[in-house]
Amino acid sequence: MAGCTADHPAAPPAEASLARAGYDEPGMHRQYGTPIKVGHGMARTYVVLDARSGQAPQELGIALDAMVLEGLPDDGDEHSYVLPMPAQGPAPYQFVELDWNPEGHPPAGVYTAPHFDFHFYALPKAEWTAIDPGTNPDFAAQANRLPTGSYVPPTYVVLKPPFLQPSDVAVPHMGVHWVNFTSPELNGQPFTTTFIYGSWNGRFTFYEPMITRAYLLTQPNDVVTNIPVPALRPLAGYYPSAYRVTYDARAKEYRIALTSLSWSDAGGAPPS
Repeated sequence: MAGCTADHPAAPPAEASLARAGYDEPGMHRQYGTPIKVGHGMARTYVVLDARSGQAPQELGIALDAMVLEGLPDDGDEHSYVLPMPAQGPAPYQFVELDWNPEGHPPAGVYTAPHFDFHFYALPKAEWTAIDPGTNPDFAAQANRLPTGSYVPPTYVVLKPPFLQPSDVAVPHMGVHWVNFTSPELNGQPFTTTFIYGSWNGRFTFYEPMITRAYLLTQPNDVVTNIPVPALRPLAGYYPSAYRVTYDARAKEYRIALTSLSWSDAGGAPPS
């Protein structure tokens, strides 16, 4: 895996407006996607680009204005919002989904705090839509076809009881969730933030910080957490080695991001 260079430019110059709130390094700028109403506020994607390196992306994230945390649905159901990508959103990400879980989700006692799931998907929406046991006759086979070997990040395992198959726990329109078994919430500590990998049909297809509403309300000050990364990637693109959670007091904005992005060539076809 090589670092970001001008050999892998993100895209032609942006047509959307650029904003630099919270980014002061020369040559760095932030480009936002179209905002979507969530709670009493607005959520939008963003990418941080470095003009000194051919507009190479440094960070891909979701920005929540401060009012998003107010007026959220509390009916117990999961609420999903598909957010448009920024104009220069980097490969391999094709769209972003924000989920609000007012009562959390299984496993009980671990992820049952009210929290957000921030999904960054590296597959087309048509394939995402087909992750549905009601319409896809190959749902079980595709769920059970897991990434293996050097495609799997160290310390990550499928989130399931040992007596079940991945297809038994696969989530429609998401896939199979993988957790870091060294994460604090899986070792007796309360859940505040964590990082999930998701797979479908033999490769990893989404990258997911999960953050509790209570933790965001503490207005974290630029907390960057390193994540285990695999040696090989099935698709060429920019991949994170950390995720960031921060509150920008000037912009009155929470940001949750895949960060420390670096380019990786495809390591080969996913294992069959």
